[in-house]
Amino acid sequence: MPTLLIYNPVSGGHTAEDFVNTHVLPLLARAHRTPDAVLATAHAGHAGALVTAHLEAHAGPFDIVLAAGDGTLHEVVDALTNTPPRGQRAAAPPARLSFALVPCGTANALYASLFPPVEGEDEDETAYRLRGVKALVEGRASVPLTLALTSIQGPPSGRTPPRVAVSAVVASTSLHASILADSEALRAELPGLERFQRAAALNLARWYAASATFFPTEAAGVVQVYDPAARAFVPHQNSTEDDPIVDLAGPFAYFLSVVNVDRLEPKFRIAPLWRDVTPEGAALDVVVVRPERDPSTRMDSEETREMFSEKLKGILGGAYQDGAHVGLTYADDGSVWDNGEGWSVVEYFRCGGWEWVPDDIDERAHLVCADGEIHEIKKGGRATCTAVIPSDDKSGFAVYV
Repeated sequence: MPTLLIYNPVSGGHTAEDFVNTHVLPLLARAHRTPDAVLATAHAGHAGALVTAHLEAHAGPFDIVLAAGDGTLHEVVDALTNTPPRGQRAAAPPARLSFALVPCGTANALYASLFPPVEGEDEDETAYRLRGVKALVEGRASVPLTLALTSIQGPPSGRTPPRVAVSAVVASTSLHASILADSEALRAELPGLERFQRAAALNLARWYAASATFFPTEAAGVVQVYDPAARAFVPHQNSTEDDPIVDLAGPFAYFLSVVNVDRLEPKFRIAPLWRDVTPEGAALDVVVVRPERDPSTRMDSEETREMFSEKLKGILGGAYQDGAHVGLTYADDGSVWDNGEGWSVVEYFRCGGWEWVPDDIDERAHLVCADGEIHEIKKGGRATCTAVIPSDDKSGFAVYV
């Protein structure tokens, strides 16, 4: 099958080009899979433009070895989803595009989720980073990707058509979107994960004024929520087959949805149930923290927000403990326990889609993150996110594992 190799020379610590030349190309040559083209990205959005141009000139399907981070994969799937087909793309039915990933980004969420690190496993870093390429050359089947399509809509009176952002990893608002928005300015100073930690510290005390609505998955027919006592997904108490939609009032501290991943970093399992209880069909796992669920939160003030920020730091720290945060509950006095009794601290939803309507006066609540790309909802607008899967095994996007 035709193969493209694309690398982002500035991903992560500017290591992609050297890794490709030293390890990836020799491995492909030994397997007689020499790429038809080796292309380096030169600017933001370039990966999407390169793949789109190749598809317009050559009939698919074909494979892509992608040495980059999650943001570069996002560029490709976003460009192909939003660009009208021309040339060969218009002349033939959509062909499946399969990726062999080489993790060269900062967090590499998708790669770490597909190939989760195992404690005590004796595998050097180079061998670990070549797992995706080895899956390609060994002829293993590719696994289809679920996509999250987030429609950023302006006010009803506006004439601007919605912008659809396509994610293969995350669609978020609140704290995560603020972190990604602020971390970009720190990239030159802190190219590693440290910049996200610095940006998190700047935003932990923010609350986000908005309302959210959740829609059911086709498979379940209802919106599901994780029950720490049962250690399982159960129908949300306000979701029935006759009336499945769930409305959620703010304020919010954290609102993050994922597809395809259980973690955002190798050890940060923010959505552990994606891997532990694999969804059936198109679905999103959504992790929500609302500060007013805390029984000790009686009023909104700067002091209250600062106090809750310390609690939020501990809650999200549970993601580094193999996703332990989803089992945390509140005692009557607001203390946090892990015995499964009481109010769940984290509301963990499994749904088919969600809608986010920010309050006009809260500027930060208008930020939406799609795989690291930040979008802004105009005042009076909203964001609507829907999970989609390929219609068959010959279309859509897939990854080698």
